[in-house]
Amino acid sequence: MSNPPNTMASPQRGTGFWKENLREYGMMISLLAIVIFFYFATDGVVLKPLNLTNIILQNSYIVIMALGMLMVIVTGHIDLSVGSVAGFIGAVAAMLMVQYDVHFVVAAILCLVLGGLIGAVQGFWVAYFKIPSFIVTLAGMLVFRGLMIAVLSGRSIGPFDPTFQKLSSGYIPELITSANGLYVTSLILGLALAALLVWQNFQSRARRVSHDVETEPFGFFVAKNIVIFAIVGYIAYLIASHRGMPNVLIIMALLIATYAFFTNRTILGRQIYAVGGNEKAAALSGIKTARLTFFTFVNMGVLAALAGLVFAARLNTATPKAGLGFELDVIAACFIGGASAYGGVGKVTGAVIGAFIMGVMNNGMSILGIGIDYQQVIKGLVLLGAVCVDVYNQRR
Repeated sequence: MSNPPNTMASPQRGTGFWKENLREYGMMISLLAIVIFFYFATDGVVLKPLNLTNIILQNSYIVIMALGMLMVIVTGHIDLSVGSVAGFIGAVAAMLMVQYDVHFVVAAILCLVLGGLIGAVQGFWVAYFKIPSFIVTLAGMLVFRGLMIAVLSGRSIGPFDPTFQKLSSGYIPELITSANGLYVTSLILGLALAALLVWQNFQSRARRVSHDVETEPFGFFVAKNIVIFAIVGYIAYLIASHRGMPNVLIIMALLIATYAFFTNRTILGRQIYAVGGNEKAAALSGIKTARLTFFTFVNMGVLAALAGLVFAARLNTATPKAGLGFELDVIAACFIGGASAYGGVGKVTGAVIGAFIMGVMNNGMSILGIGIDYQQVIKGLVLLGAVCVDVYNQRR
């Protein structure tokens, strides 16, 4: 007669869960600690509604590109050209909309297609000719930086159509505004998002329990979701206290949800992780590794193009220096967020958290008057520390 299954997690199983998820929870705690530090260091300025909105706007294109870079890094590759591609696409958009008076919707679609083609060209050399992605995308960084300067002829082009500007600088229409200036529609959407996150967490836990997969202690799980709801709700309140919810925040939320679903719930998403974990084993199991690698670069090109459009709309002009250094912040966001330099490891939430860690650090250090020289030093040390943690975990 068989023994009934033990529904209580053993200490050994609990230890296994914490080891498996230490990276994810560590990033959340790190972001919270950094926000608290800069809150006190700046006398609360970092969490002022206006400044919080600025952090979101300033890091929107980094978050967008980090989602694509995560897919590339998970497959064991890297893309150094994303900053140049974003700047080049912004220049092309400016030429189409300002010089040739092309409607902004048509121009945006053409730019996204062009971004996909750029990713396809680079992905082709990496996936099918097995040229190291570092070399291919380093060449792409130089090529598209030069093409951007050529398209702009070394000058800035603008301004854009006011409707196009709203892609980055606009806010959702408010149906209700309270007497004290609180944007109620944005607040309701923020609270709904917080409730949706909690509901998805409970659904995910229920699936894991039904399949007898490792889960965190129930008490900790409930406490974690209370904290998540409180933090997201408070951020929504701060945003609603200023001008409401930015349009680009809606775009980011939709992309994050889409990529989280893709990586966690689709066969193609799981195959990408398999390729990064062990490409030879994945190929022997029937996965078309070259095709998936090619797909990740096409996806990166499209997201880089979208980021270029968002950045150009925010500046209301295309400049020869657009996109300079973006690739460093994007790659750093992924590694700080827990992606492994060896491939096969990384989560969408981690990449987003990493992007906002970089964003809050940039914003907080600027408010404190720390020079750009020392900002670069600090960010470099943080990136090095994140990679050292990854190497330590791999060796262990």
